[in-house]
Amino acid sequence: MCRNIKTLANFEPPATNDEVHDAALQFVRKLSGSTKPSKRNEHAFHHAVEAIAAAARELIDSLETNQEPRNREEEAAKAKARSALRFA
Repeated sequence: MCRNIKTLANFEPPATNDEVHDAALQFVRKLSGSTKPSKRNEHAFHHAVEAIAAAARELIDSLETNQEPRNREEEAAKAKARSALRFA
């Protein structure tokens, strides 16, 4: 599950709120051990996703680097090439 969480810092254009939320959702799913919470735990699950998304957004926005922002298309192509080698 966590392999699906992508690096979101230092990209141009910056990570969207949807991307940050999706990463937080994957993280909470991994921690909780379920992809869909029971009705009893639904509120806690969604609260955790929102809290982690807020913390992740704050972190991403506050990070500083001297490196040039990465290009999303180039990074996706590199990941696809690594995947092709791994599963070939």
